[in-house]
Amino acid sequence: MNTNNYCIIMAGGLGSRFWPISQPQAPKQFLDILGTGETMLQSTVRRYSKVCPLENIYIVTGESMIGRVMEQIPGLKPEQVLLEPYRRNTAPCVAYAASAIRAVNPNATVVVTPSDHAIFDEDRFVESLQQAFQVCERQDWIVTMGVPPTAPISTYGYIQNSEEVPLPSAPDVHDVVAFTEKPSVSMAKSFIATGEFLWNVGIFVWRLPVLLDAFKRHLPAIASSFLADEYTDSPQHWEQVYSTCESISVDFGIMEKADNVHVLKANFGWSDVETWDSLFLACPKDSCNNAIVAGDVFTYDVHNCVVKVPHTKTLVLQGLDCYVIASSDDTLMICRRGAEDQVFRFANDVEFKKLVDKKG
Repeated sequence: MNTNNYCIIMAGGLGSRFWPISQPQAPKQFLDILGTGETMLQSTVRRYSKVCPLENIYIVTGESMIGRVMEQIPGLKPEQVLLEPYRRNTAPCVAYAASAIRAVNPNATVVVTPSDHAIFDEDRFVESLQQAFQVCERQDWIVTMGVPPTAPISTYGYIQNSEEVPLPSAPDVHDVVAFTEKPSVSMAKSFIATGEFLWNVGIFVWRLPVLLDAFKRHLPAIASSFLADEYTDSPQHWEQVYSTCESISVDFGIMEKADNVHVLKANFGWSDVETWDSLFLACPKDSCNNAIVAGDVFTYDVHNCVVKVPHTKTLVLQGLDCYVIASSDDTLMICRRGAEDQVFRFANDVEFKKLVDKKG
């Protein structure tokens, strides 16, 4: 294993679309959303530890989550868990981790990844990731990963890739023509019809000097705040930096502007598992097309549903079609699949009532 390979795992999300399973004190990435026996963070660390030594994996998360990270990832050192005092999107998150990695290895090759996505063919994924690392070791490129779309999903980002292969030794790496974030369904259909577009999976690889240069060129304010000085682990320092820094994504701040971005076309099976409907699409189905993710569930005339309840619960369902049935220890939600935009309302109403009841 190449000890120059490093990994930044972004684990600061709230996972609020997975309410009531995902809660502020236990967000999606710290839960076994897929019913595999591993939390999504554990799966991510295990996957990347096939390419990066564990001591080279850095996890960026919220200040209140350090206990969960250390509990779920044995062998991790405290200095590998970087705590954000505020949520400021992905660009500050990456700059923060890059500062820490630069202090130990200024010439590292780094992969940046979300903590809560699903990869279904890990062998192919590892092969693609190794190819990306090898390309970035030889070229001053940013290599992002893209997978062929299987449906016109409007909540994903898309990458238009050129057929041109600029590096003969890396036939899967193509020039990027354009990025498009969350197109309409009709536009996504037209993208797929051309055969030129890939889903943007939010995983990118670059050498640390290339990363630092990209921040200096395209996000100079973040570069001067996060990367100008030597790394410090002082909470007071990062409190001050985060309190004034811009909230912006790497995709918008760098990827859409840089001229050295290339895409590695891969086919390892991927889902961002962002919503209950995407969980339904990602999971195996029974004979009635139900995704029974967890729970002791009995179904009668039930079709096209996704079910996730605690393993200790027995659930009997009858006469449902296209529903989400999800339960935490104290809250059961039953709603139409595809009504994800309502989940925020449900959560807010429930939390407001609990607050009122507590005060009353």
